[in-house]
Amino acid sequence: MKFLYKYGTIVAIVAVTAFFSATLDSFLTYANFSDILRSISIVTLVAVGMTFSFIVDGFDLSVGSTASLATIASASALVLHRQELLVALLVPLLLGVLVGLCNAFLTIQLRLPDLLATLAVMYIVNGIQLTYTKGFSIYNDMPLPEGGVAPGKFIPSFLFIGQGELFGIPFSVLLMLIVVVCAHLFLTYTKAGRMFYMTGENREAARLTGIPVNRYRAYAYMISGAFAALGGIVLASRIGTGQVSAGAPLLMDAVAAAFIGFSVFGAGKPNVIGTLLGAMFIGVLLNGLTMMNVPYYAQDIVKGAILIFALALSHIVKK
Repeated sequence: MKFLYKYGTIVAIVAVTAFFSATLDSFLTYANFSDILRSISIVTLVAVGMTFSFIVDGFDLSVGSTASLATIASASALVLHRQELLVALLVPLLLGVLVGLCNAFLTIQLRLPDLLATLAVMYIVNGIQLTYTKGFSIYNDMPLPEGGVAPGKFIPSFLFIGQGELFGIPFSVLLMLIVVVCAHLFLTYTKAGRMFYMTGENREAARLTGIPVNRYRAYAYMISGAFAALGGIVLASRIGTGQVSAGAPLLMDAVAAAFIGFSVFGAGKPNVIGTLLGAMFIGVLLNGLTMMNVPYYAQDIVKGAILIFALALSHIVKK
C-alpha cells in the first residue's frame, strides 16, 4: 500500500501510455504527444494555483470561471478594443488577482467556509462574463450589435503563446515547466514558501509563532486567481477565440490533478511536482480515451473515479 501511495501515479502514467501505445497506432506520435502536452499545460497552470490554496488549507472552486473570464477579457481586448499584447495579458491577470481578493475577503474577513464562498464567487464571475458577452463568443471579424464587424483581431504574438513552438517544443509547455520549477523552488527553499505550508498545517500554531496567517491565506487566493487567469490566456491563444465558459471543464481536471499530486513520492501534502504528474496522468488518459471514441460525457465518470481513488488511497495511508 505504501509503495502504491508513493509511486502509484508514475506507475499509472507508464501503464496507460503503454496500453494506448499498443492498442492505438497513432497514439505514440509527435503530433499526438504535442497535443497532450499543450492540453496538460493549461490544466497544470490552473492546478498549480489551486495547489497554493490547498497548501493554506483552503479550496478555490472559482478557478474555472476565472479562466473563462480571462479568456473573454483577452479576446475582448484584442478583437473588440484593438489593444496590443501587453494589455491582452495584463487585464486578464489583474482580473484573476481581483477574483482572488474577493475570495480572500469572503473567507478571511467574513469567515465564510472556503467551499461556499468560492462557489458563490464562481457563479458571480460566470454570470459577469456571460452578461458582458450576452452569451456569444468573441472571434475575428465577428458582427457587432450596432452593425459592422469587430475592428481588431487575434494578433500573431498572442497566438504564439498557445500555438507557437520554441526549439521544437510548444511554447505553452515551456511556460508550464518554468512555472512549475519556479513554484517548486519558491515553496521548498524560501522562507515565504515554508510559511505557506506552516499556515496550512496548523493555523493557530503559526499565528502564535508570529506568522501573519491571514496575509498568507490572502496571498494564496490571489496566486490561485492569477494562475487561473494565466491558464485562460493560454486557452484563448490556443483556440484563437474567446469562448464563454471555456474554462469550466478545467475545474474538475485541476482538482483531480492537485489531489493526485498529494501522494506522489509519498509527499502527503500539496506540491507542484505532484500536481504536474497528476495533470500528465489525466491528460494521457483522456487523450487515449478520446482516440478510442469514448464519449466525452463518459470521460467525466473516469475522472470522478480517479479522484475518488486518490482520496481513498490518501485516507487509508494516513489512517
